[in-house]
Amino acid sequence: MPGNESLNRKMEIFVASTTRRTTYQLTFVVLAAGAGFFSMMQSLISPVLSTIQQDLHTSQSTVTWVLIAYLLSASICTPILGRVGDMVGKERVLVIALVGLAVGCLLAAIAPNIGVLIVARVIQGVGGAVFPLSFGIIRDEFPRIRVPSAIGAMSALIAAGGGLGIVLAGPIVNALGYRWLFWIPMVVVALTAVAAYLFVPESPVRTPGRISWLATLLLSGWLVALLLPLSEAPVWGWSSPKVIGLLAVAVVVFAAWAVAEARSANPLIDMRMMRLPAVWTTNLAALLFGAAMFAVYGFLPQFVQTPTISGYGFGASITEAGLLMLPMLVTMFVAGILSGRVERVFSLKAQLATGSAFGVLACAALAAAHDERWQIGVAAGVFGLGIGLAFSSMTNLIVKSVPAQQTGAAAGMNANIRTIGGSIGAAVMSSIVTGDLQSNGLPHEAGYTHGFATLAVLSLTAVAAALLVPTAGRAARADDAAPVLPSPRDVVGAEAK
Repeated sequence: MPGNESLNRKMEIFVASTTRRTTYQLTFVVLAAGAGFFSMMQSLISPVLSTIQQDLHTSQSTVTWVLIAYLLSASICTPILGRVGDMVGKERVLVIALVGLAVGCLLAAIAPNIGVLIVARVIQGVGGAVFPLSFGIIRDEFPRIRVPSAIGAMSALIAAGGGLGIVLAGPIVNALGYRWLFWIPMVVVALTAVAAYLFVPESPVRTPGRISWLATLLLSGWLVALLLPLSEAPVWGWSSPKVIGLLAVAVVVFAAWAVAEARSANPLIDMRMMRLPAVWTTNLAALLFGAAMFAVYGFLPQFVQTPTISGYGFGASITEAGLLMLPMLVTMFVAGILSGRVERVFSLKAQLATGSAFGVLACAALAAAHDERWQIGVAAGVFGLGIGLAFSSMTNLIVKSVPAQQTGAAAGMNANIRTIGGSIGAAVMSSIVTGDLQSNGLPHEAGYTHGFATLAVLSLTAVAAALLVPTAGRAARADDAAPVLPSPRDVVGAEAK
């Protein structure tokens, strides 16, 4: 009967709409778990390096490789696997990245010596690919109207994950021991890999081609040659032959990589894409803001843990230092969640500039007033607002500005550029803080004051870079000129209509 047919059709539309909504929401949960835990692994280990050093009977210079090895591995794997995901399928490569992260965590948890732990951290770095792959899957699979808010929420979770590692490290170590910093993520990431295999749909958007091994080798070469001296410069000395020599090698190999990519029929990173006005300006802002962000992550906890006998600091424990970072976590998460939702009235360019400006205010406040705990908490909260807005907006700007087929590679390079900026910021901050020590071996208060003031200047230059980002419009969207396969979710929605 006509009435029954109409009722059946309405039921079909309702079921299709409900299934569509449930599917992409479940996909987001899986992606958030993987990206959030990888982000947390970036900072979870930093507060307990001295504990690891004592337990594994190694030196301070050797134990720092627990961080350096992870940094180098993630920097290399993030853009390369992001490109592979664009080619062979993002869901497939996402599962591989999550399995690699879980295996690395397992090996780290049972590591009998520092050598095995460093190898485990190299394996964990494979998980860096979850960032670009997650953003690519969101762009390919989510309804277009949901993409900005989903990317904003994902960026907020990634940023908050880095801060959450600092907060959780102390309580976990005190209650269970430092090896549980690997056991807990291993279990969660392994379950996430299974969930990704079962529930995350394979993207229909592919980029035909093959991997250029020359470009891969050159990319890996200049990243290692750049990040290694930046990480070790405070120890080796900025004027040491090793630092100068490696930086010179980085410049030469980078130039060779850029030429090889420009001439390649199958570039790993398309140089034409990287030259897009919205892309290079956003990446410049990411470099500068990343320098300030990672330096604050690394040195604000150190400042509050400084014994009061030094004339400043609060003598806080690892757990207490983490609690002082909580305002930053809360505000960055809230700002990140709101970023995509308010894009229509508060443009991504304005959000990036405003987020960087919050960084200026926070770092200037830390330089001027740091005698009371509440001052630290307020400055951390303001900086969190900046991280939430900047992270979410820069990711959305990159995703909106490149063809869908290059989302993984572009997002991977943006993440890498933030990491490079973070290495620069941490190295500069370390050199300033430790440049003049007291007789008891602790830094002078002026070192932190000058360091935070320097980070304020870096954030100010990030504001200037953000203002260079082109105003949003069709001219800024590279994918307007390239056909994009419809999302399966959009197809279902269109049929339902």
